[in-house]
Amino acid sequence: MKTVILCGGLGTRLREETEVKPKPMVEVGGKPILWHILNIYYHWGYREFVLALGYKGEIIKEYFLNYYYLANDFTITLKNGKAKSVRRKHIDWKIDLVDTGLSTMTGGRLYRLRDKLRKNTFMLTYGDGVADINIKHLLEFHKKHKKIATVTAVRPVARFGEIIVDDKQVISFKEKAQIREGWINGGFFVFEPKFLEYLDGDECVLEGEPMERLVSDGQLMAFKHNGFWQCMDTYRDKQLLETLWSKGEAPWKIW
Repeated sequence: MKTVILCGGLGTRLREETEVKPKPMVEVGGKPILWHILNIYYHWGYREFVLALGYKGEIIKEYFLNYYYLANDFTITLKNGKAKSVRRKHIDWKIDLVDTGLSTMTGGRLYRLRDKLRKNTFMLTYGDGVADINIKHLLEFHKKHKKIATVTAVRPVARFGEIIVDDKQVISFKEKAQIREGWINGGFFVFEPKFLEYLDGDECVLEGEPMERLVSDGQLMAFKHNGFWQCMDTYRDKQLLETLWSKGEAPWKIW
């Protein structure tokens, strides 16, 4: 099963970092937050990823092109440029890195990946959020209800979009509204390929009309996650994650 990670946004609210790198490459504990997200999925046995790149996507490409040698000791013969790994650390990830456009919206990025996702159930999350989520339980929940889509609902501060849930079925999905305390979109989605029919081009916003149509069709269910969840939307968020990591108290470090 493939996991799509949206990595193309401008990250304007984290400008201190994103003027020189894409948000998924902003580091927590000396590693890009993208690395943390990949490890969450890998812990639960998922190793195939599709990264939807956009803003400064070449930095993400360079990171993974060099990942093997940066993670290992090696000997290089300068006469011919050949390098030989001396101490091997293997991480069994298979990653498709796909340029989905500089200004493409979230749904549009997924739409551009449709040929890679038509055959099987797939997962999707954002390239800036971590959680101590049990992916196995998330997928079991999704398979049991047999609907097109599952969104993970979380309960942090009320500055994101609100999800209203009635007996696990989503009955309202409003993105970044002024809301009372309640459930919000925490990412960590699961979709059936049929969801691709709800998308219609680069200007499509995943959290807008596609989700509203799923709700109208009774096809969006919520997996309620009561544990830790935190996105890295601002520099203050980055500092919080960094503090938790440095103290050895990072709840998302489940690997």
